[in-house]
Amino acid sequence: MVGADILSKFVVSGFESFMSLSPNICKPFDRKRDGLTLGEAAATIVLSAEHRGKATIVKGATANDANHISGPSRTGEGLYQAIKHTLDDKREIDFISAHGTATPYNDDMESVAINRSGLNNVTVNGFKGFVGHTLGAAGIVEVIFSLWSMYNNIIIKTFGYEEFGVVEKINVANQNIPKNLKNALKTASGFGGCNAAILIEKNE
Repeated sequence: MVGADILSKFVVSGFESFMSLSPNICKPFDRKRDGLTLGEAAATIVLSAEHRGKATIVKGATANDANHISGPSRTGEGLYQAIKHTLDDKREIDFISAHGTATPYNDDMESVAINRSGLNNVTVNGFKGFVGHTLGAAGIVEVIFSLWSMYNNIIIKTFGYEEFGVVEKINVANQNIPKNLKNALKTASGFGGCNAAILIEKNE
């Protein structure tokens, strides 16, 4: 799997037209969040059906709630459905790597979907405070960060987060948390109501 995206005047002007860019480092899930920070990246994960690697993709799902061309569903329906179909065996989750754009509506939507899924006590983190929103590369980049977390048994803090500020109660990591990690749920949301979830598990 490969994900890559670059910044351009077209991309920046598009997000400016939505008034969704922050002049500062973004603050996922924070009360004072005021928009996203753009980044650019390229990342690759090698998948194999024949060789056992360091981790396994247990299951994944996508769901589209077709809510709006750019705005997320207030009910979190698409993301809730993606999480529901990914975790249908009800296994225990060690942490959630959320999309966490730091835009007001996206972070609220994620909190609703996580809460609806019964995962409000699971530790949630977001990586975009470190690298920005890398757009088409974000999913792969943040899966790699999540894998690093599992290999090193540490939940990485949500950089930029200081004060809880979303509509539903979720457990946002405000500091690095040492923990014996076995799995992680990665979520992602995009324009047009597209949502995805993937469950990754560390191989011993």
